[in-house]
Amino acid sequence: MLLDTTLRDGEQAPGVSLSADEKVDIARALDSAAVPFVEAGSACTGAGERDAISRVADLGLDATVTSFARGVRADVDLALDCGVDGVNLVVPASDRHVERKVGTDHDSVLETTVELVEYARDHGLWVEVLGEDGSRADLDFLDRLAAAAHDAGADRFCYCDTVGYGSPEHTARVVSRLAEHGPTSTHVHDDLGFAMTNVHASLRAGADLVHATVNGVGERAGNVALEEVAVALSHCYDVDCANLDELYSLAQTVARATGTPLPPNKAVVGENAFAHESGIHTDGTLKDEAMYEPYPPELVGRERRLVLGKHAGRAGVRAALDEHGVDVSDEELAQVVDRVKGLAERGKRVTDADLLTVAEDVQGRSRERRVRLVDLQATSGGGVPTASVRLAVDDEERVAAGTGNGPVDAAVEAVRTALGPDAAFQLESYHVDAISGGTDAVVTVEVELSREDRSVSVAASDADITRASVVAMVDALDRLRAPTAVADTPPTAD
Repeated sequence: MLLDTTLRDGEQAPGVSLSADEKVDIARALDSAAVPFVEAGSACTGAGERDAISRVADLGLDATVTSFARGVRADVDLALDCGVDGVNLVVPASDRHVERKVGTDHDSVLETTVELVEYARDHGLWVEVLGEDGSRADLDFLDRLAAAAHDAGADRFCYCDTVGYGSPEHTARVVSRLAEHGPTSTHVHDDLGFAMTNVHASLRAGADLVHATVNGVGERAGNVALEEVAVALSHCYDVDCANLDELYSLAQTVARATGTPLPPNKAVVGENAFAHESGIHTDGTLKDEAMYEPYPPELVGRERRLVLGKHAGRAGVRAALDEHGVDVSDEELAQVVDRVKGLAERGKRVTDADLLTVAEDVQGRSRERRVRLVDLQATSGGGVPTASVRLAVDDEERVAAGTGNGPVDAAVEAVRTALGPDAAFQLESYHVDAISGGTDAVVTVEVELSREDRSVSVAASDADITRASVVAMVDALDRLRAPTAVADTPPTAD
C-alpha cells in the first residue's frame, strides 16, 4: 500500500508552498490514482493549513485522509477539528532527538506515546506512530517503542529514515524487528540515493505500507517517488497499489503546483522516459515496441516519442515525416537526415517544424502560411496582465485581447479569442531555455500543440519571452491547420 505525503513532507521542500486549492487538486488526483492514504498536512502549522486539511477531508475521497501530529495532545485535537480520518503521530526515536531536541528520556517517550495513541483511538482516529530518526535510533529502544505503540492500539508503526541515513542492510535488519510487533510502514529519504533500494529492503523485511511523495519532491534530496514505487512493484512483483495510467497526469499536477519541473531523465514521468533518438534504438523500436523499453508507455498514461537529433537515423526520420503525411524518396530522405543531423550538431533542438521546413526545401515545395502573427502588445505591471494580438488568418485580419495570470497567459488567451473555433488545440508541453546570459538574455520557447489526432512541436527565440511564446504557438497552429503542400513549386521564405 501507499501513503502519499506530498501535501505535508513534499511541501517541506525549499521554496514549495501549496495553496488550499492546489492541495485539493492534488488530493483529487491522488484519489484518481487510487492511492489509499493521503497525509493532507500538519494541523499544528496554522489556520491556513487547517483550512486546507479540512477541505481535503471534506472531499469524500476513497482514501484515508490523515494529519501529521507531534507528540502532544493539542496536535491531535487540532487534527480532530479538521475532520480527518487519522493521524500520523511522530515521536522521537533516536537519542539525538530524545535528549537534544525534546529534552526527555526513553521512558517518558514510551509513556507519552501510549497516552496519545489511546487518546486518538478513543476519538475514533486511525493511528500510525512514526519513530522519528529511527534509522539512527538504538534498536532495542525502537523495538520497545513499536511494541508499546501496538499494545496501546496503534494501527501501525513506521520506520523513519528521516535523514536518508540507512543502508539497505541496516533498513532490512531494523524493519524485520519492528514487523514482529504488527503492521509496519517505511518512510525513507534519498540523501544517499538509497530511497528506492531501502523501500524494497523494507518490503522484503515485512513492511506493507510505503510513505512516498509524487515526483520524489521533499526536503533536501527528497523522498522516495510514489510513481516509481508503484510501477516497480507492479512490473517486477505483480503487486498493484495504484492506478498506473493516472501517474503521469498526477506527476504533472504536482510539478505545476510545486513549481518543480520534472527532470528529463526522471524514471516513469520524465520527458525522456519513452523518447528515442538513436538510429539503432529508433529502428529497433519501430520493428518491436518493446525492443528498448521495459514496459509500454501507455501503462503509465504516456506516449512514445521518436526524437530527431544528432543520432537520428533514416527509420526515425521517415517515421516522423509519415506522421505529418509527408512522402519522400530514398534520395530525399538521405538529404533530410543529413540536414537534421547538421542542425542538431550545431546545438539546436530539432522540432517538427524544423523537420517539415527541411523536407519542404529538399523537395522544392513552398508552404502557404494560413495563420501569421502581425502584432503583439502585452502589459503586466501593477494591474491584471493583458495582451492584444493582431493575426492574419487566411485573407482576413483578426484583432483580439485577453487577460491572464501573466503576460504569456494573457497573450495565449488573446490568440484563442482571435482564432475562435479554429483555436481548438491542446498545449501538450511548454519549455523555456535561456540561450544567452545577462539581462538581455535571449530565450527559446518550445511548444507542442495537438489538435484531434495530430501534434506538432515548434520553437521560437526572442529577447521577449511573451513574443517567443506567441510566435511558437501561432506557427504550431499554422502547421496544424495547413494541408500538405503541393510539390514542385518554388520555395519561399517562411
